[in-house]
Amino acid sequence: MPTDDLKDALKKLHANLESTNSVDTELKTLLKVLEGDIQNLLAKKEDAPADVDDLVTQAQSLSAKFATEHPQLERIVRELADSLARMGI
Repeated sequence: MPTDDLKDALKKLHANLESTNSVDTELKTLLKVLEGDIQNLLAKKEDAPADVDDLVTQAQSLSAKFATEHPQLERIVRELADSLARMGI
């Protein structure tokens, strides 16, 4: 189920962020915004496809920013994007 995948990926993201001190403030802020948006989506009774599409784009953009400096975080953010994409089907 995509929502369970999202929740698991968010847990992994938190665990990795806590163990990584080298993530700059801007990226941490962007991740917090993404997480808040995902939590809002999960709280809704009905998923709006446009919301899901926007979140997929947001997650993919963040994933690209993490690719070189934080590959572990990049993988987790990519998992979030993939889970969101499955929700939008």
